[in-house]
Amino acid sequence: MNLKKITHNLTLWVLLAIVAGALLGHFRPATAVQMEPLGKQFINVVKLFINPIIFLTITLGISTMGDLKKVGRIGGKALLYFEVVTTLALLIGVAVAAVVRPGDGVAVGKLSTDKVGEFTKRAGEFSWGHFLADNLTLQVLIVAIVLGIVLSKYAGRKPIIHFLKEASKYVFRGLHWVMLLAPIGAFGGMAFTIGKYGIATLLPLGKLMVTVYLTMAVFVFLILGSILRYCNIGMWSFLKYIKAELLIVLGTSSSEAGLPGLMEKLERMGCAQPVVGLVVPTGYSFNLDGTTIYLSLSTLFLAQVFHIELSGAQILTMMGILMVTSKGAAGVAGSGFVVLASTLTAMKVIPVEGLALLLGVDRFMSEARSITNFIGNGVATIFLAHNEGALDHEQAVEALGKRMKPLRFRKDYTSGEYLGQVAEQASETARLLENKRQTP
Repeated sequence: MNLKKITHNLTLWVLLAIVAGALLGHFRPATAVQMEPLGKQFINVVKLFINPIIFLTITLGISTMGDLKKVGRIGGKALLYFEVVTTLALLIGVAVAAVVRPGDGVAVGKLSTDKVGEFTKRAGEFSWGHFLADNLTLQVLIVAIVLGIVLSKYAGRKPIIHFLKEASKYVFRGLHWVMLLAPIGAFGGMAFTIGKYGIATLLPLGKLMVTVYLTMAVFVFLILGSILRYCNIGMWSFLKYIKAELLIVLGTSSSEAGLPGLMEKLERMGCAQPVVGLVVPTGYSFNLDGTTIYLSLSTLFLAQVFHIELSGAQILTMMGILMVTSKGAAGVAGSGFVVLASTLTAMKVIPVEGLALLLGVDRFMSEARSITNFIGNGVATIFLAHNEGALDHEQAVEALGKRMKPLRFRKDYTSGEYLGQVAEQASETARLLENKRQTP
C-alpha cells in the first residue's frame, strides 16, 4: 500500500482516532469528557442525511418497480424475518444467561438510584402511539411508500423521477464529504466514554460485559453467518466490506451513524434499491438483534444479582414482554434502559432499582448492541434480496472480492430491461427451434 492509499484510507483514520480517543480518556479524563460535542455533533450531521436518503431511495425504488405486489411481498417477508431472527436472539440471550449466570456473586452494596426514576417514568409513558409519533424515520418511510405508489400510477412521472434521481446524487455526494469527518466523531465519542466512565468501572461487572460481547459474537457468526452462507456470502467478506462503517458505529456507539453508508454499500454490492430502501429503515425500528440480546441477558442478570430464581412461566412471560417492547426501542432516547425498566415493571418480580448497577457499564455495552443491530440489518437486506431474486451476485462478487456461485435467474427491480432481454432471447430461441423442426 503506497503513501497515497494510506492517507486516503478512511478506515485507518477512524481506527487511529478510536485509539487516540481511548488513550486520552484514560490518561486525561477531564479533557476527554469535553470532547463529547465532537461525537454528538457528527452523529447529528449524519442524521440530517438519513431521512432524505430513505425518502429518495424508497420513492425511486417503488415508482420504477412496476409491480406493486412486490412491495407488499417484500414488506411482509421483512416483518416475518425480523420476528423470527429477533426471537432467536432472545432465546440465545436467555440460554447464555442461564448457563453462564453473570449475576452470581455481584455485590449490590449501596445502589445509587437517583437516575433510575427517570427511566421508570419514561417507561410508564411509553405507548405505540408515541412510538410512531416520535419516530421520524418511520413517518418518512410511510410517506415515501405512499408517494412511490402514487408516482408508479402517474403517467407524467418521468420529470419527477429525473428530479429525484438528480437530488439523490447530490445527497450522496454531500454524505461522502461529511464522512470525511468520521475520525473526528469517532475520536470524540470514544474519548468521552472512556473519560467519563473509565476502564475501572468495568471490573465489578466484567463477567456481564464479557458475556454480552461473546453472546453477540456467537449470534453474529453462528446465526447471521449461517443466513449469509445460505446466500452464498461469507460473513468475514461482508464485515471486511463494511469495516469503515463498523468502526464509525464503534466509535460513536450509534448504529444510525453508519446507516446511510450501509444503504449505499448494499446497493453497490447488488441489492436492488427498493429492497434496501424498505428493509434497512424498517429494520432500524423492528430488527434490533443486539438490543434484544442485551435486554434478555440484563433481565436475567439482575434476577441472579438479587438471588431471584425465575420459574419457567416467568421466563416465558419475560420473553413475551420483550418480544413486544424491544420492537419499539429505537423510538425512545435511552431505549435500552427504558425498555428494560418497562419489562421489570411489568414482571413485578425483579427490583427496578437494580438498573443502577448497569448505569456505569451501559455505554460500553451499547457499542456491542449498535454493532450487532447494524450487522443484523445488513444481513436481513442481503437475505431478502437473495430470496426475492433481487441480488446481483456478479456485482456482489466484484464488491466483496470473493468468488460466489451466480444465481440461476435474477429479477431486476429497478427497470424492465433485464426481463425484456430475457423474454427476447427466449422468443428468439423458440423461433430458431421451430425453424429447425420445419426444415426437412
